[in-house]
Amino acid sequence: MSELIQLTVSNRKEWPESGLDVAALRAEGWRQSPFDLFIVKIHERCNLACTYCYMYEMADQSWLGRPMVMANETIEVLARRISEHVDAHDLKVVYVVLHGGEPLLAGPDMIDHFVRTVRGAVEDRAEVRFKMQTNGLLLDERMLDMLLAHNVRVGVSLDGGMKENDRSRKYRNGRGSYSDVARAMELLGSERFRQSFSGFLCAIDLRNDPIECYEALAEFSPPAIDFMLPHGNWTTPPPRAESGSSPAPYADWMIRVYEYWRKNPQKPKVRFFQNIFRLLLGGPSTVEYIGLSPVRLVVIDTDGSLQQADSLKSTFPGAPETGLNVFEHSFDTALDHPAVIARQIGVSGLGATCQACTIRDVCGGGHYTHRYRSGSGFLNPSVYCADLMRLVTHIQQDMRRELLADGEASGA
Repeated sequence: MSELIQLTVSNRKEWPESGLDVAALRAEGWRQSPFDLFIVKIHERCNLACTYCYMYEMADQSWLGRPMVMANETIEVLARRISEHVDAHDLKVVYVVLHGGEPLLAGPDMIDHFVRTVRGAVEDRAEVRFKMQTNGLLLDERMLDMLLAHNVRVGVSLDGGMKENDRSRKYRNGRGSYSDVARAMELLGSERFRQSFSGFLCAIDLRNDPIECYEALAEFSPPAIDFMLPHGNWTTPPPRAESGSSPAPYADWMIRVYEYWRKNPQKPKVRFFQNIFRLLLGGPSTVEYIGLSPVRLVVIDTDGSLQQADSLKSTFPGAPETGLNVFEHSFDTALDHPAVIARQIGVSGLGATCQACTIRDVCGGGHYTHRYRSGSGFLNPSVYCADLMRLVTHIQQDMRRELLADGEASGA
């Protein structure tokens, strides 16, 4: 680990590094859940300069001290560590997400080598399911042929149509990226490659009309859309509407999409809403930003360092760092990190306000990153608490009305 990175490793006396009694948890019988989602930063740079990017535009600037591309030696050691973790926990399926920066900058040959190396290390004992999260700009026939051959699912980041997307997703010269992404989407959405497309990731911008944004994304017929609340916290709050008239502007935005989506069942599914449905019905969450299901992800950067969720870069310098790396440490060692444990202990990882909340088991305190407050760490409600309360309650009431209507229609 470079000197620059060492200086950014968190040494703060905030929860969970301070105040989480791991020994007591273990004495009560709690045990960690193994990692099954490995998010791998194969390239540290990006060909866009999105204004809200947590990696380049927010508190943590550790990318400056890391290799631009993951080296072959690091790939080989990482593959062995994943294999070791598979064997230690008898895992049958693991998920590997190619991430960045912009992962496509690594090029097709490097990506091909990475997938072959990781899959080859474990495929006789466990299935490896690969996904890539990309801005889509470098998708071409050669790249897509390689990804299709390896069954790598491709998620694309896009914030709506040209007007919506180009507010924030720009090149460094200020030019918008929508036109170039749309051309790449014509190829990804073609009959030849469509099976590789997993959906869109869309950052919510309150300046954008929610229905226009949703419709612009739906035009590409994505299998799913994942709306993302902008990364912010109590110390560095997220953007709010200029008027400031609503106490829950992000819920207002999402509810407009929800009402439209419910009236158009042929439209693409929205993961945020579907996970709220699942949680209201007593099921587990499939995403990290809502619910109390144990978070089983680990991030591996280009230098082989093991990190927590990289969205933590939006809170303070060094926030994602564990001080561990694939060359010297197993993934089981990372499981012992207090911040990893804090995201696996369910209700015990919530503050008093969240524990007493009526929607606790659905909201789950919201995204861990959004709970941060300087001085108290992550033992706080989400900075989006009012928004999550309004959104979850709205969907809960809608489900009740529908169940009552179904009961009356059946004569129950």
